[in-house]
Amino acid sequence: MKEQGKIFFGFAAFILIMAVVYGLWSKEPAGTTALFLSFGLCAMVGYYLAFTAKRVDTGAGDNPEAEVADDSGELGFFAPHSWQPLSLAIGGALSFLGVVFGWWLLYWSIPIVLIGLYGWVFEFYRGENQNQ
Repeated sequence: MKEQGKIFFGFAAFILIMAVVYGLWSKEPAGTTALFLSFGLCAMVGYYLAFTAKRVDTGAGDNPEAEVADDSGELGFFAPHSWQPLSLAIGGALSFLGVVFGWWLLYWSIPIVLIGLYGWVFEFYRGENQNQ
């Protein structure tokens, strides 16, 4: 993770330089703002990776002498299939349509969002995915 953090910090520095150059030459505020926001995003990701690298064991990606097989094994826990994001997407779409067409549509969309959110949060506390 340490190497990935360095890569993101380098990318952030490049974007910062390009944002300054672009801003001075073009005097166009939208693109300049987008580049500065991209710099901030890369810096945040780089900081997160560098901060996390201090707390976890050194992986095979940080060892220049490592083989591909050194990074094999279990990578972590990944949630199984879930229908809850679909419910949240439908409820979110209806909520945004409520802003466009009328606030009355929120009466039907907010319960769908809440059901999807509740189901996603408590997904591992009930049903077939319940932890024993």
